[in-house]
Amino acid sequence: MEPIMITGAGIVSAIGANRAETLTALLNRQTGIAPLHYLKTAHREFPVGEVKMSDEDMKQRLGITQEPTTRTSLMGMLALQEALDSAALTGRRDLNVMLVSGTTVGGMDKSEQYYLDYLSNDDRNAYIRTHDCGATTELMAQHFGLFTMATSISTACSSAANAIILGANLIRSGRAEIVVVGGAECITKFHLNGFNSLMILDHEQCRPFDATRAGLNLGEGAAYLVLETAASARRRGVQPMATLSGYGNACDAFHQTASSDDGEGAYLAMQKALRLAGLQPEDIDYVNAHGTGTPNNDVSESQALFRLFADKLPPVSSTKGMTGHTTSASGSVEAVICLLALQHGFIPANYGWKEPMENGVVPVAQVQKGVALHHVMCNSFGFGGNDSSLILSTAASSKGRQQQPTPIIYIKAATQISAQQPLCEDWMTEPVLLSEPYVRSTDPDFKAWLSPLESRRMGKIMRRALVTAMKVMQDTGIPQPDAIVTGTGLGCIENTELFLDQLCREGEEMLKPTYFMQSTHNTISSLIAIKGGCHGYNTTYSHKGISFDSALLDAFLQLQLGDIRTALVTGNDEMTPSYFSILQRTGYVGAPGEVAATEASAAMMLTTEPGEALCSIEDVRLSLGMPQLATFAGSVDAIMLGYNGQADNDRVYEALAAQLPDVPQLHYKHLFGEGYTTSGLGLYASAQLLKRGQAPAFMRCDGGSEAIPVNRLLFVNHSDGQDVSCILLKRL
Repeated sequence: MEPIMITGAGIVSAIGANRAETLTALLNRQTGIAPLHYLKTAHREFPVGEVKMSDEDMKQRLGITQEPTTRTSLMGMLALQEALDSAALTGRRDLNVMLVSGTTVGGMDKSEQYYLDYLSNDDRNAYIRTHDCGATTELMAQHFGLFTMATSISTACSSAANAIILGANLIRSGRAEIVVVGGAECITKFHLNGFNSLMILDHEQCRPFDATRAGLNLGEGAAYLVLETAASARRRGVQPMATLSGYGNACDAFHQTASSDDGEGAYLAMQKALRLAGLQPEDIDYVNAHGTGTPNNDVSESQALFRLFADKLPPVSSTKGMTGHTTSASGSVEAVICLLALQHGFIPANYGWKEPMENGVVPVAQVQKGVALHHVMCNSFGFGGNDSSLILSTAASSKGRQQQPTPIIYIKAATQISAQQPLCEDWMTEPVLLSEPYVRSTDPDFKAWLSPLESRRMGKIMRRALVTAMKVMQDTGIPQPDAIVTGTGLGCIENTELFLDQLCREGEEMLKPTYFMQSTHNTISSLIAIKGGCHGYNTTYSHKGISFDSALLDAFLQLQLGDIRTALVTGNDEMTPSYFSILQRTGYVGAPGEVAATEASAAMMLTTEPGEALCSIEDVRLSLGMPQLATFAGSVDAIMLGYNGQADNDRVYEALAAQLPDVPQLHYKHLFGEGYTTSGLGLYASAQLLKRGQAPAFMRCDGGSEAIPVNRLLFVNHSDGQDVSCILLKRL
């Protein structure tokens, strides 16, 4: 396989609104850390790395005159614009260009501003659906109007790095020739106070790897890279800037907010990146460290670096002393910094460092210029031990990789906790009829799976996610899968609500860190890894109604590529009473004639190993806009659709089904309800039908009274009529 080229890049951060300004700041060792200016907060004592533009400034630059917008999406649009321009992609609607973006706060800047309005009146309804991560990516995709697929990753501080990894796998698998990848994140009161509740913010300029380090400085920004095949770049006449030669993702599986003493996850991620690049540790010329300035991170990362490089440690620096910690955007912000270092032959300074820490790396304190760099490593480590490492190389130094044969992929086992009877298939013979507009999940006896102490520390969504995962791991005899990939539209929304409610009603003092710790979307996937001691690939997708579908695509690609042999894929969302009330009042759910608003926890084990299984997965596709179903699916016995009684929603499914007029239609949301990851329950149900070889009459859309045989099934899902997923399943 040809190397993956980087043909465009864009960046916005505290040290510049584009690559040129960023380069000048890096070469002149200029920090962007300063007192708070734009964020309205009681905590003026914390220096931060703010982007030096107001929302209105950014809207003016972008030519945006309409609302709703969010600060995160605006920064993302600016960085995307530069990336697209530099790759000669602006306005190129004739090409297959995909977008993968990382974020965690999403539209929280508006949610914290209007939260009390959401609860009591309709004045700010337009902003409700800008809250989640997927909405941020959606706003960016809509602004440019050229992307053929879009999805969002949310793994806290490694989000953007993991977006880059998915983009690379889309190219390696032959799914795409061009993928724009990166992340965006603004500073909000929510996570400023969250980090403060964890007592890891420095009141002064942060000092990564320094003996006197006392915490991090929050930053904000956005950055995107254009990944492209060499063949496409040649065909378009675009000169590559560098290559993405290696990448790795691993889980520390240690703690939700702390890193292990020996940096196991970081070490494994760097090892994987080297292995994929075909390089040895001594080939790396520079490491851009995660280096946050917190006592825990810098010790853990130092140990991981010493383990990997031994006595051949290359120059190391953290650039967070200049940009601040841009959290979910940091992986791409620092990847663009590494790209600039490669292009211009310099090593950025570790700003703020003065005194060596005990048993820690000694970073580069001053800018080193005139340095020949061939391979640079960029580290991003997130809450929950979601650790990722990238290797960027000069085009001349990159090596191609051998393509592996494509294996058959099986769903070995699957289970659910939903409005139906949990952890079983009783719904197939005795379905629970959902007659209310709002139905919460029927929970199993958690005591059979979790100790009282474990259970007490978890919200319900975490218990459900962990138990469904444990059930399929038990059923398959696979206690430590090679990958854990989770989809969630909103994450642990109950904890988010509790922290947000306290913040908005009581102010910014005495906030509970537990609520914040469990508000990150990757809490669930890391919890499963910690429970099982799983150090493999671990990531989380948060893209509205195709969150689970995106997670499935990721696992499917890695299994196809031969990177892994087993993958646990889960989908989890909860519907709190207050969130249901907001959505019902604004007309999103709960109207007469619509299916119930519900919760979902689904888990399935995928494998390339033949043996007992529910069915096989032939293909998984995501698209922005209507796909051609006949071309994708060929001959199928049934199509599973997500009719829910909402006119706009159902019209999309009717149009999709009209492409296959002679194929029997099935539905599932009258059994499982509607929610962001209900598609996980729909796919679970589809796999169970294929295992039995027939669909019961109560799942037929035509009202027929007989079961119908099913050997090959097309599952179709859409989110807001924009994102569409198509999953092709086959009976064994």
